[in-house]
Amino acid sequence: MASPVRVLIVDDSAMVRKVLSMGFSNDPGIEVMGEASSAEAAWDIMRQDRPDVITLDVEMPRIDGLTFLRHFLPLMPIPTVMISSLTRAGAEITVQAMQAGAVDVISKPSLGLASGLPGIMTDICDRVRAAADARVARGTAPAQDSRPVPAPAPQSFRRPPAMDTRPDPRPDVPPPSFTAPRNAPPILAIGSSTGGVQALSAILPAFPADCPGIAIVQHMPEGFTGPFASRLNALCSIAVREAQDGDILLPGEALVAPGGTRHMTVVPHGRGTYRVQLMDGDPVCFSRPSVDVLFESVARAAGNSAIAAVLTGMGRDGARGLLTIRSIGGTTFAQDEATSVVYGMPMAARDIGAAQSVLPLTEIPARMLQAVTHRQAARA
Repeated sequence: MASPVRVLIVDDSAMVRKVLSMGFSNDPGIEVMGEASSAEAAWDIMRQDRPDVITLDVEMPRIDGLTFLRHFLPLMPIPTVMISSLTRAGAEITVQAMQAGAVDVISKPSLGLASGLPGIMTDICDRVRAAADARVARGTAPAQDSRPVPAPAPQSFRRPPAMDTRPDPRPDVPPPSFTAPRNAPPILAIGSSTGGVQALSAILPAFPADCPGIAIVQHMPEGFTGPFASRLNALCSIAVREAQDGDILLPGEALVAPGGTRHMTVVPHGRGTYRVQLMDGDPVCFSRPSVDVLFESVARAAGNSAIAAVLTGMGRDGARGLLTIRSIGGTTFAQDEATSVVYGMPMAARDIGAAQSVLPLTEIPARMLQAVTHRQAARA
């Protein structure tokens, strides 16, 4: 039997510490090894007894969660789950913490901590156990500077290397269950979860301003995807923003699905563009928005011009949708284990034969752009 995950709870609220401690104690796979009301107290505990996972409040007195994270991660790369309020400032700081190396974010209920937190403890426990297996990266920004990192100079997708034509290792893909369009304009789609904030921050700057539109689902709570999109926008040559219902997905633009409340789909919209629809619906693969829902819609809208990638994350969301894209002749990728923070979603896609290629994270943008050129040549 595996040893329980040893968790250190860091939060200045005694009530939050109590609720989290009681909730974790009910999970046989988790052990609370300590509680701290400040960064200083947490550091004292960590130096004496290293935890497997830290839950860290964003807004604390004297030393806030982001500053503390940037201090200890280079010294102790411990998987850290941020606990954040839904204030605009809290969301922006949390996004910076995710880019700095935190592996996940949990949103405090806006009303009634005593009644709200217990209701989501099952999900919190699942994510803390998943965090214990995460590879901790050091983030995209310097420890002493929270300004956006300048994007590298992108190369036009019109002059990429030749498309890889090596034999497909898993050609036995089931036929599509619907009639897909042919020769639609290319569209890029990306799905990610745990570790995705860092992954997207690393690869989106590689897409040039004239690339096809990109639709993104990153699992985040409601209120966090807007600040995340804004920070990505500062890094990239393409325009990045949180999607709204009815948005037209244009070339040189990436739209991030709003977190928490609705699914995002795309549909054809005249003259070679696509329109975003935000739809109510139950969670799919425990997720809303769901990567599967986005990918299924991309397959139906773009057919063999769909180009998609599943990145790091826990669970299986995205695998089925990626298989649908592959089944209609689209191009599909999954991130490899070595570069994934959590090798759940891409592993699921690999295991069912949904991914034509399994690649290191930094190779995915170039391969997606190669596929764009390949599709444009086929349409010419």
